Amino acid sequence: MRHLFRFKNKTRNHSNITSNDLNIDKQNIPEHIAIIMDGNGRWAKQRKMPRIKGHYEGMQTVKKITRHASDLGVKYLTLYAFSTENWTRPTEEVNYLMKLPGDFLSTFLPELMEKNVRVETIGFIDALPEHTRKAVLEAIEKTKNNTGLTLVFALNYGGKKEIVAAVQMIADLYKENKVTLDDINETTFNDYLFTKNIPDPELLIRTSGEQRLSNFLIWQSSYSEFVFDDTLWPDFNENNLEQAIKTYQERHRRFGGL
Repeated sequence: MRHLFRFKNKTRNHSNITSNDLNIDKQNIPEHIAIIMDGNGRWAKQRKMPRIKGHYEGMQTVKKITRHASDLGVKYLTLYAFSTENWTRPTEEVNYLMKLPGDFLSTFLPELMEKNVRVETIGFIDALPEHTRKAVLEAIEKTKNNTGLTLVFALNYGGKKEIVAAVQMIADLYKENKVTLDDINETTFNDYLFTKNIPDPELLIRTSGEQRLSNFLIWQSSYSEFVFDDTLWPDFNENNLEQAIKTYQERHRRFGGL
């Protein structure tokens, strides 16, 4: 993990930056961008609104950023929607968060189809409420033949738990003499992660000013470029995304070499 960068709203107003100002290289767009969508609750609190209003507005931002990432040619966009630790939040908030995927997909699915976006999920989906799981699986099924951007929702996802689950699966295979110790390496380990069919993210963005991974893609982000933006997620816009991509493009990715 290297190259940390932080944007501060007080020094630059991203809403006034245009694509022409940024001059991003359309030939060097990250194939996979992952985002920790942080700040919904604080956005609502600043406006003396209930936290669920922040989550609602955050979902509108998801639509906006998905559209723009698709237009820019991003191949994979992974969004941290609900972590394995989020179950400890107040029941009312959790229940609302479990309702959001259905509401979001029912209103946005026609546009996802129009833009050729494919929906996928990573996480322990079987533990989600039935109505949440049903909405997600229906979207996955309806978009499975789309060939544009893959929109990946991390739902009930935790990086540590994912790694432990992978180790358990490999250990079971070892006990059954289906793999040897020599068979176990980074490549084969990847095959037992939720992201086995998804490339590692080149760019990982976290909004709201916090600077930590919060158990998100901790194996997969070992060589991601990190950008921390002070903008609260409901206020994050197309220009914020392009600024993060511009920062990514200005870095020299050496992967431990020279």
